[in-house]
Amino acid sequence: MTPHGNPEVPASSAGEVTSTAAKVPVGAPTPEAASSEAPAAKEATEAKATDRNAWGLWEVFVRSSRGLSHVHAGSLHAPDAAMALRNARDLYTRRNEGVSIWVVPADAIAASDPDSKGAFFESPQGKDYRHATYYTKSEGVKHL
Repeated sequence: MTPHGNPEVPASSAGEVTSTAAKVPVGAPTPEAASSEAPAAKEATEAKATDRNAWGLWEVFVRSSRGLSHVHAGSLHAPDAAMALRNARDLYTRRNEGVSIWVVPADAIAASDPDSKGAFFESPQGKDYRHATYYTKSEGVKHL
């Protein structure tokens, strides 16, 4: 038995011996062996980390009183709709300023780009026929 208690490792190599080429401790897995084992373990570790940290982004809309519209109040992260609703209640209606709350997953909202509002909202030139004022009344039609 060697001085370190490991019969399989000779006393001369029982210490912190490293190879000169790659500076890897003797007996440690080679980078090739580590890379073949690591992907599965790494994916499992990353999956657990992303599961814990992958709370979705939710947009919150609050209606302050009956008869009014819901207004965007802000955003929050939550794992599901029930938790998003409870968190929205706690964050955005602390002083009884709401009667109704909507929470919507942020990726379910489609929105126009504010920077391209001119091209998006401008009425096309030369297409007056799209408006009722373009047409004239027919003379033979009553009650129009």
